Amino acid sequence: MNSVAFLEDGPRVLSIYEGFFSGGARILHTSLVRGLEGTTGQRHSVLGLTNRSRREATRQRARNDPSYRRLRAAGVPVTLLRRTTEQPVTEHHLSSMRRLVSASDLVLTLKEQPLAALARAGSAGRPVITCLHRSDPQHQGPSLADLVSLVDQGIVVQAVCCAHSTQSAYHAATGIPLAQLPVIPNGVDLHRFRPSASDRADVRNELGIEGDAPVVMLSARFDPMKDVPLFLRASAVLARTRRDAHVVLCGAGMSPANPALTALLADILGPWDAAHSRVHLLGIREDMPRLYNGADVVALSSAYGEAAPLSLLEGMACGAVPVTTDVGDAADIVADPRLVVGRDPKEMAAAWVAAFEQREEHAERIRRHRQRLSDQRCFDAYAALIAAHAEPGRLGVAV
Repeated sequence: MNSVAFLEDGPRVLSIYEGFFSGGARILHTSLVRGLEGTTGQRHSVLGLTNRSRREATRQRARNDPSYRRLRAAGVPVTLLRRTTEQPVTEHHLSSMRRLVSASDLVLTLKEQPLAALARAGSAGRPVITCLHRSDPQHQGPSLADLVSLVDQGIVVQAVCCAHSTQSAYHAATGIPLAQLPVIPNGVDLHRFRPSASDRADVRNELGIEGDAPVVMLSARFDPMKDVPLFLRASAVLARTRRDAHVVLCGAGMSPANPALTALLADILGPWDAAHSRVHLLGIREDMPRLYNGADVVALSSAYGEAAPLSLLEGMACGAVPVTTDVGDAADIVADPRLVVGRDPKEMAAAWVAAFEQREEHAERIRRHRQRLSDQRCFDAYAALIAAHAEPGRLGVAV
């Protein structure tokens, strides 16, 4: 491709996902790809290294995943390798990867997990940017070594961090220079995630919530890092102090079909009696803006690993009050020390009640600073970074 055509058409960017399954990082990266494809001259495509998976006690097929469908609806080409996460990457799979990488000008990897396969397939001289979405590099297994190796080889030219906690953790764990660990904060689509009185009324009616009863939502995978037992223990305290309160759990594994979750409920909240009509297990949902509008408090009980939690950003954009443990950049996101709690269930439940009672004050503060939640700054920063690295002869440019 000559340089004139390159500048007119924009670079061809391939994003590589470990797979399509429920999770905030995939939702965020999918929004990024859709946004850049639709608003810049860049031409984006996506490769999924699996076409089905079993995670959080849930079988998930890529073609049923909301992120996959959103990409296809936007006209973004998506290729899926025919394998599960348990199956090895074969030479046939690597051949498909080589073809797609060679047809691109730059490669983005969603987190470091795809790097092992990319190292085997080769990058064909294309610059690679890895997008980091957690703050616990020590829990990433051999993927962290793959990242360090490819940075040392000059193949990964940048590892973008979605939070300052991510940058600090990965710099300390790897020694990768800060200039190669730029921070581009997460954001959300403020047109899609916004307060809606009609959605609030509809959701609360569907869930059987009467009057002005408080509703606390946990939007998360059923994963140890999310500390669901802590959330449920706090919910048990809440049930004793506010007998009209409801709690909502949604995400992969957050359904009655997950025996580990139902066992936790029985152990922490007791026998399945009338009180459980106020515990709503909704599983994976595609109508998250509606659900957030039905909530008064969006909670996060995570113990580790979080960076810039999507649920807090989305919930705040819809008018819910965030209450979180002090993980990743969560405290900076909620921007009020009253909304950051320790790991004691009583303290957490009390913070939920206080947030509910002070919700008008919190909602007004969030409205005044709502624009800082926007994903537009994220899109603009990535567009500039991609343009700098994909342009012929321009490598190692930091933002």
